[in-house]
Amino acid sequence: MSDVNSTQQRIAAQAKAFKVAAVQMASGPNVAGNLSEARRLIAKAVEQGARLVVLPEFFAIMGMNEQDKVAVREQPGSGVIQSFLSETARKNKIWLVGGSIPLAASTPEKVLNTCLVFDETGAQVARYDKIHLFNLDLGNERYHEAKTIEPGKQVVVVDSPFGRIGLAVCYDLRFPELFRAMHDVDIIVLPAAFTETTGKMHWEVLVRARAIENLAYVVAAAQGGYHVSGRETHGNSMIVDPWGRVLDRLPRGSGVVVAEVNPLYQASLRASLPALSHRTLRSF
Repeated sequence: MSDVNSTQQRIAAQAKAFKVAAVQMASGPNVAGNLSEARRLIAKAVEQGARLVVLPEFFAIMGMNEQDKVAVREQPGSGVIQSFLSETARKNKIWLVGGSIPLAASTPEKVLNTCLVFDETGAQVARYDKIHLFNLDLGNERYHEAKTIEPGKQVVVVDSPFGRIGLAVCYDLRFPELFRAMHDVDIIVLPAAFTETTGKMHWEVLVRARAIENLAYVVAAAQGGYHVSGRETHGNSMIVDPWGRVLDRLPRGSGVVVAEVNPLYQASLRASLPALSHRTLRSF
């Protein structure tokens, strides 16, 4: 039996539709304040029936400078931010994708940009360290993530009650080979903090492309607005279906987007257009 047919049967077996949510924030340098806002928005998503909730990249800290996130880095398995994620998932009985947080790296002046996933009991069930590091030198805008972030090395997929979930963060979106290496995931989650400069031209195109290429739902949770540091992020958090349709979107500011994932619809699309089984270049 092919991997694609197996995937289709798995999705069909799940059958029942469910709701997912992407949280959008305009985080600042105060961790406690950001956690409070995240708690409020997660509760709002849960009120709308979401069972899988995704937070944005660095939801707990968007500092005045790049070193601020290093100052609040946590050791794996302990810390205020990780405790918040575990407790919030357990309290709300949801699967919570903790956007990304700064975890200690192998060198003291850097962090890992880490996406953690917690199940409805509050247990951590997956960890992904962002692989691709953003570098932009365009006019007055300059970003060089490698100065403070150590890259990850491992593609991560987690099996869940909602199907196979592939984990990616922000700049990863530009590298389709990462998503091919996930091998037929049902849902892609993408915490992000896209700049307004790049986001206004590329964000939606890339999010929809990843959905179409992989015939997968994409839950893209972004930072969106002006930050205390003066940085502007693009926002436009969205949920996209496997056909490339934007099911819900939030252009700017704090809030949530919620949409229904329909496994039977996804299985029917994959049966009607079995592009995943037509791949002939299998270098990944």
